[in-house]
Amino acid sequence: MTVILNQSFTGISIGAVLLLIALGLTLTFGQMGVINMAHGEFIMAGAYTTYVLQESISSAGVSLLVALPVAFLVAGAMGALLEWLLIRRLYTRPLDTLLVTWGVSLMLQQLARDIFGAPNVQTRAPDILTGNIAVADGISLANSRLFILGLALLSVLALTLVLRFTPLGRRIRAVVQNRDLAEVSGIATGTVDRMTFFIGSGLAGVAGVAITLVGPIGPTTGTNYIVDAFLVVVVGGIGQLKGSVITAFVLGVLQSVLEYSTTVSVAKVIVLVAIVAFLQWRPQGLYTLRTRSLA
Repeated sequence: MTVILNQSFTGISIGAVLLLIALGLTLTFGQMGVINMAHGEFIMAGAYTTYVLQESISSAGVSLLVALPVAFLVAGAMGALLEWLLIRRLYTRPLDTLLVTWGVSLMLQQLARDIFGAPNVQTRAPDILTGNIAVADGISLANSRLFILGLALLSVLALTLVLRFTPLGRRIRAVVQNRDLAEVSGIATGTVDRMTFFIGSGLAGVAGVAITLVGPIGPTTGTNYIVDAFLVVVVGGIGQLKGSVITAFVLGVLQSVLEYSTTVSVAKVIVLVAIVAFLQWRPQGLYTLRTRSLA
C-alpha cells in the first residue's frame, strides 16, 4: 500500500508537468487548430532561460522566481513571432502547420546546440526544494514535485480566470466559437490569435522552468514531453481545459504505477493502447466544445 501511494504521488507530479505543457496546447492546438510541433522547443527555451539566469544570479531561489515570468515572456514572444511570420497564413491548413512547425522545431534545436552545446546541462534547485516531507510511515513527498504541482494548479486557475473574466478571454472564446461572427462584430481576430499564441507559448516556457527541477535539460528536452502532452489534449477533449486537467493526472498516475510493476517501455505501450481504446469508444474525448455554429 505504501508503494502504491508513493507511486501515485509520483504519477501526480508527472501529471502536473504534463498539465503545464498541455495548458499551452489547449489554446494553440485545442482552440486554434494549430498543430504546433515547435511547442516542445518553447519548453526548451523556458528551461534554458532558467539555466542562463542561474549563471548570473547566485541565489538559486531568486533565479527560479525570476525565471518564471522571464521564461513566460521569452517563450511567449517566440510563439507570437512564429504566429506572425508563419502560422497566420496557415490557419485553414492544419497539416501544413504540422510540417512547418516541425521544421522550425529542428531549427530551434540546432540553434540551442550551437549556443549551449549538445550535452545536457543541470540547474541548481533551491535548498527549500531539495528535501522531502514525510506525511506517514514510509511515505514522503518531494518538495520539488510539490512545487511543480502547486505551479500547475496556479497556472490552471490563472488561465481559467483570464478566459472567463477578462475582455481578452471573452474575445478568445468568441473567436474560437465563431470566427466569422467575431470579425463582423468588430473583434480584431488577428490580434486575438497572436495574443492566444503568446499565452499558450508562454505557458510552455513556465513548464520548461518546472522541468529543470526534475532533471537535466538539453536541446531535445521538449521533444521528450510533447507527444504525451498532445495525447492529454486529445483525450481530454479538443480545447477543453477541465478535460486536460483530468487526463493529465490520470495518465501520470497510470504510467507511474505501471512503470513500477512492469518497465518504462511496457508501461508506455499499455497507456497508448488504453488511449486508443478510449478514443475508439469516445473519439471526441472526455468533453466537447459546444458552439452555435451550424457547420
